[in-house]
Amino acid sequence: MNVVLDPVHGYIEMDEIVQELLATPQMQRLRRIKQLGFSNLVYPGANHTRFEHSLGAMHLASMLMKNLDSIGEGKKKEIRAAALLHDVGHGPFSHVTENVIDKYTRHRHDDVKEIVGKGEIKEVLKKHGISPGDLAKHVKGETSLGQILSSEIDVDRMDYLVRDAHYTGVAFGIVDYNRLINQMHFYEDRLVVDYGGLKAAESLLVSRFWMNTSVYYHHVTRISEAMCSKAVEYMIKNGELDPARLRQMDDTDLTAAMRNASGYAGELARRLDARRLYKRALYTGLEDAGKGVLKHRDKIERTEKEIAELAGVDPQCVIVDIPKTPEMLEMKAMIKADHRLIPLNEASHFVSILQEAHMDNWRMGVYSPKEHCEAVGKAAKEYFNVKKATKQFKLSDLEKT
Repeated sequence: MNVVLDPVHGYIEMDEIVQELLATPQMQRLRRIKQLGFSNLVYPGANHTRFEHSLGAMHLASMLMKNLDSIGEGKKKEIRAAALLHDVGHGPFSHVTENVIDKYTRHRHDDVKEIVGKGEIKEVLKKHGISPGDLAKHVKGETSLGQILSSEIDVDRMDYLVRDAHYTGVAFGIVDYNRLINQMHFYEDRLVVDYGGLKAAESLLVSRFWMNTSVYYHHVTRISEAMCSKAVEYMIKNGELDPARLRQMDDTDLTAAMRNASGYAGELARRLDARRLYKRALYTGLEDAGKGVLKHRDKIERTEKEIAELAGVDPQCVIVDIPKTPEMLEMKAMIKADHRLIPLNEASHFVSILQEAHMDNWRMGVYSPKEHCEAVGKAAKEYFNVKKATKQFKLSDLEKT
């Protein structure tokens, strides 16, 4: 049994199968994939990788399973391996390229069956008597034990929240995961949290809420990720990038490909390198844009062209970013109290109000080079029929009166 020192969890124990899986090229690739994509343009310390997050998730899964006597040692080994491999399907810059990869290959990052079912990983799993197919089902949360890795409250979320907070330096990633893990167990084939862990579950929800606001949906992060996605799709359409190959790349591979790309993709790459990002021509919430704006999510390219025509600019000067309506799956986690199960948002009034607050933080963006922002912003407001925003007065305004 070897150990490795992790800045978040301290010493992490690694048994034989963990060490052998870490040595595979598929896992080593994760050392070169940033956990938070382009968030380091906002938070300079956000350079941590999927590799260390995978180790952290495996560590927390091991902690949780120590309390679950009903799981045999063979299954525990299987879940440790699944936790370690749960992100092996991520493309470069993590979630930045996920939608593009899904569009062209129909694979999301948790579709790992093909990856773990061949090559070095398959050989390690075979040596230790683990079925690649069963492991892939655990990763997708399709088995009872898979809830440890993929459910409303799982070890994946616990690790990335505390890890992302650590590396960004924000003060919102305080999750009492030790308490939470000690209060989790299986009840009627469902992974639940005992009532004694309610406050710890609340801490996870609060952390997720603030991390969404401050880190995951920061406007600079959204703009840079949208620019990267545009460059990647442009390269695929021009035959400069194979979508199947994209999934196997790391951040360095994709950065080099973008820098060598022609036309629009190359220009976006140069802007990202120099942090000369597009600016917010329009940035508004559902209250002003209306829920009807969500229908444009399925026709983004057409929307961008029509806004560009209204603004009298090249379509490449317009990037439309309409996120999905936010949801916090953690609210569906079950709390066990007096031999009955209660959804977390019913067990905690505090949690029940977070979903509404989460909706208030939703923003759609239309981005453009600085010199075209005024024209594009005016066109976008007209196109989406955005209500006139209520003027917010500052103290400086009051001093002038």
